[in-house]
Amino acid sequence: MSHSPARRMIPLLFLVVLIVAGVIYLGSLAGPEDGPLAASGTVDAVEVAVASELSGRVAQVFVEESDPVEAGQPLFRLDDTLLAAQRDRATAAVESARLATRTAEAGVEGAELQVELALQAARLQAAPARQLAWRELAPFESGLPVWYFDASEVIDAAEQEERLAETALAGAETELSGLLQSFGLVDEEERVAQAQAAFEVAQSVLEQAQMANENEAVLEEAQALRDAADAELGSASEAYTAALDDEAADEVMTARAAVAVAQSRLDTARERLASLRTGDESLQVQAARAGLSQAQAARDQAAGVLEQARAELALADAQLERLTIHAPISGVVLTRSVEPGEVVVVGGAVMTIADLERLTITIYLPEARYGEISVGAPASVSVDSFPGEAFQAEVVRIADRAEFTPRNVQTEEGRRTTVFAVELSVLNPEGQLKPGMPADVEFGQE
Repeated sequence: MSHSPARRMIPLLFLVVLIVAGVIYLGSLAGPEDGPLAASGTVDAVEVAVASELSGRVAQVFVEESDPVEAGQPLFRLDDTLLAAQRDRATAAVESARLATRTAEAGVEGAELQVELALQAARLQAAPARQLAWRELAPFESGLPVWYFDASEVIDAAEQEERLAETALAGAETELSGLLQSFGLVDEEERVAQAQAAFEVAQSVLEQAQMANENEAVLEEAQALRDAADAELGSASEAYTAALDDEAADEVMTARAAVAVAQSRLDTARERLASLRTGDESLQVQAARAGLSQAQAARDQAAGVLEQARAELALADAQLERLTIHAPISGVVLTRSVEPGEVVVVGGAVMTIADLERLTITIYLPEARYGEISVGAPASVSVDSFPGEAFQAEVVRIADRAEFTPRNVQTEEGRRTTVFAVELSVLNPEGQLKPGMPADVEFGQE
C-alpha cells in the first residue's frame, strides 16, 4: 500500500517547525546580535539544610514552612530526659570529687603538722648531745675540730661506710663459701651447726624441767633428749675435725674470722649511722615527711578526679545545649519534614532555610555574545510580580565551558548554538524577591 504525497510531507513540516522554534529560542536568550544583551532565568537562594548533631525524639517544633527566622533562633528541640539524668549523675560526681579533694587537702595539712611535731621533738631530743659535742675538747683523729663537718656531711660519710661494710661482708662470705667448697666441708659444717642448735634447745628443755620439779618421767625424757643431742654434737664435731687438716683448719679459721670482723664492722656502721640520725635527719622526721608526700599525692589524685568530673559535667551541659537546634542563618523556612514525637538521627536534614539576602540568577548566553560581559558587570533584573521596578545585580561567575552542545564544534553554525552559564548576585534589600521567581536580566543598565 503506497502513501500519498501529503502524508509524506507531514514529518518534513514537523522538522521545519522544530528548527524554527530553536532559532527563535536562541534568539530570545540574548536578543539580536546588535541589540541590548538580555536573557531570562529563575531567582535562586542559598539554601542551608538543618540537621541535629544528636539523635533523639523531637519534643517541640517552633517554626512552620514560610516562617522568617533570624540566625540563632530556636527551630526545634529534642527530648532531654536521658541527658538530664546523665547531667545529674555528673553533678553528683563533681560534688563527691570536691568532698574528696577537701578531705585530701585536710590530710596534707595534718601531715604537715606531723612533720612539724616530729621536727620539734627530734630537735629537742638532739639538743643535749649537740651542746655536749661543742664542749668537747678532743678533736677528731684527723686533727679537725668537732664542728668542722656539718650533720649532712657526717651522715653521708656514715652511709658510705655502711655501704662499704656491706660490700666487705659479702666478699668475706663469698671467700668463705668458696673455701668450704674446695675443702669439701660444707656438709660437715652444716651438720655441726645443726647439732649445736639442737643441743642448745635440748639443754634448755632439761633446765626448764629441772626448775619446774617435774615428775621423774618428764625429767628422764628431757635428760634423754639432751644426751642424744650431746652425742650428735660430739659425733658431728669429730667428723668435722677428721675432715680438717692443719692447713685447712687455719684457712677456714681465718676466713671465719674475716666474716665475723666484717659483720661486726657492718653492725657498728649501722649503729653509728642510727645514732647520727637525730634532729632534722631522724627517722621520725623522715617518716613524717614520707607521710606528707603520700598525702600530697593523694591530694593531687583527688584534684585530677575532680577535674575529670567537671569535664564530664561540661560535656553533659554541651550535649543539653545541642538538644535545641537553632537557625544557622537568617532567612525563610522553605521545607520542614519533622513533627513532635518523631525520632531524628545525626546528620539527617529535617529543615531547609533559604537566605533571601543572598539571591542569585543563572542565565545562559550564546557564544557569540557572552564575550560582551565580564565578572563584576552590572545588570538590571525585573520580575512580573513587581512591574516597572528594577533590581540591581552583578555578574559573579562566568562558566568556562559551554553547555547544550557537542564537544568538538567546528562550524560557525555550531558555535552559534553554544551557550555559557552566567551567574549574577541580586540585591534584595526589602526581601521582595523570592526563590523560584522567573526574572529577566538586561545588561548595560543600572
